Amino acid sequence: MKSLALHEEIEQRIFFIRGHKVMIDRDLAELYGVETKYLNRQVKRNRIRFPNEFMFQLTPKEKKQLVTDWHRFNSLKHSVALPYAFTEHGVSMLATVLNSDRAVKITMLIVKTFVKVGHIIASNKVIAEKLKELETKFGKHDKDIQLIFQAIRELIEEKGERNKPRKRIGYKIKGEE
Repeated sequence: MKSLALHEEIEQRIFFIRGHKVMIDRDLAELYGVETKYLNRQVKRNRIRFPNEFMFQLTPKEKKQLVTDWHRFNSLKHSVALPYAFTEHGVSMLATVLNSDRAVKITMLIVKTFVKVGHIIASNKVIAEKLKELETKFGKHDKDIQLIFQAIRELIEEKGERNKPRKRIGYKIKGEE
């Protein structure tokens, strides 16, 4: 039960920034039970292990958006430091530089959660594609059905005109009309 709650907590800390699933250094430090500055110091000491695909620093605009959307980041509002975002691979690498049993266990949970979120996203994409395909398919059918109804209406109007009394052709005699 505790593991399930931790998975949900981790899931809520995964963000989509620059098209990547990431976690913010502050959230990771909290999960690992270390201070954010310690985590970032270990990363700086081992910078070669963290290429741009594994970790990147947020822009001021991204930081502002994070603070606006998530109240737990309010203390970052007036901070001059820009947080770091770690991808799934960056999180895996963090376990090696933090070098603790807790870091290894938490990293395994985080990676499993990243995979779960990836599956959810993939299934949503499949569902969205199927929905678009159905909309296209039925959209075409709707047009065809509209044409059928229009043809039926035209036939009804023509039939209605045929049932009207016809005007007589020829000369009218007084008294007949």
